[in-house]
Amino acid sequence: MRAMTFALFLAVALGIFTGAHLLIWARLIRDPGLGPAAARAATAGLVVLWASVPTSFWLGRILPPDHGRVLLLALNVWFGVLLWLVVGLLLADLILLCVRAGVQLTGSTFDPERRRLAARVVAVTLLAAVGGAIPVAMRTALAPVTVREVSVTLARLPAPLSGFTLVQLSDLHLGPTLRRPFIERVVSQVNALNPDAVVITGDLVDGPVDSLRTIVDPLRGLEARHGVFFVTGNHEYYAGAEAWCRELEGMGLRVLRNERVALGEGDVAFELAGVYDRDAEHHPGDGHRSDLAVALAGRDPSREVVLLAHQPRAVREALRHDVGLVLSGHTHGGQIWPWPAFVRLQQPAVRGLFRFDPDGHRIRLRPGEAGEPGGTRLHVSPGTGFWGPPLRLGTRAEITLLRLIAPAAGAAR
Repeated sequence: MRAMTFALFLAVALGIFTGAHLLIWARLIRDPGLGPAAARAATAGLVVLWASVPTSFWLGRILPPDHGRVLLLALNVWFGVLLWLVVGLLLADLILLCVRAGVQLTGSTFDPERRRLAARVVAVTLLAAVGGAIPVAMRTALAPVTVREVSVTLARLPAPLSGFTLVQLSDLHLGPTLRRPFIERVVSQVNALNPDAVVITGDLVDGPVDSLRTIVDPLRGLEARHGVFFVTGNHEYYAGAEAWCRELEGMGLRVLRNERVALGEGDVAFELAGVYDRDAEHHPGDGHRSDLAVALAGRDPSREVVLLAHQPRAVREALRHDVGLVLSGHTHGGQIWPWPAFVRLQQPAVRGLFRFDPDGHRIRLRPGEAGEPGGTRLHVSPGTGFWGPPLRLGTRAEITLLRLIAPAAGAAR
């Protein structure tokens, strides 16, 4: 069943991928009327690019962990460029449809030469725009990870714990392109923050334990007074989630398996809960299933709860269970514009801090803004690494330092 599901996904993805290349061929090679020699060369180049992304996935699985990084980065760039070209061409087609409608209404004609000139203008403009965006997006993706501080007011947090710090890492995607030096730098940055606890909200790896053990090993060096905690993301299930959970537990990380732990001392504490990623049910071989009710069973309702859940859409269920704060990732902040618009079709938020009121309405909060009492807060990390193309446009990778703040005396939830 798992093999059939993967085969279906692969067939659909390959069909969309091939269709995108055919669109580029039609609009940027055929329509502008390139000469025969130029058209043949451009078509051959496009075929090579079509093969590059599947090739990069294959190479990422067969190359040793310390080889082929530069090649894989270069091949993956086309994946991001492809998105920009397709979106640009679809917008151009929409504009052209409006122009044609106007021409028909006025009774004029849109002769072949004018159409060819328009196609050439679109091609040159689009290629220039994408060519200019590539270096900017690559510099942003490959730049040192920034630290961003966010203060969150939690109504049931005990006053003595006000100022408690959680460092959130998410979507590191260690594997074919993000290697050991990257995670060593991240660990050094985190330790310099002297956090009370570190939380990793999924998509840590892109590969099996045997291939990536030495790359992930620096995580042993993470230092936090109350420990380091991890929940699975969807990418762990492509790489053997249960094997990774056992590996990380052997490294000293606490994997929250639909469970919670108390952070603090005695009654001066809050509860940190974590659930498996909701996509776990599509990978029954790992024996995982996201279950927030199990994680919160028997909880003291007077205690604050911070929930680790890879996908932001977990906030809807968290709201029903009166969870104070949800920490998520998954979206990469959209990673490449205009992808955030597509992410919002599936997830309730793309990046940043939000309050969901008891009726489920979303209100964006500025870092440090308390907002109205009640409801559930959600923080969506834009990710600490990147996946696929080494491109970030409109968002930056970050290590998030979350400072938990107790409300003023007498404030009501």
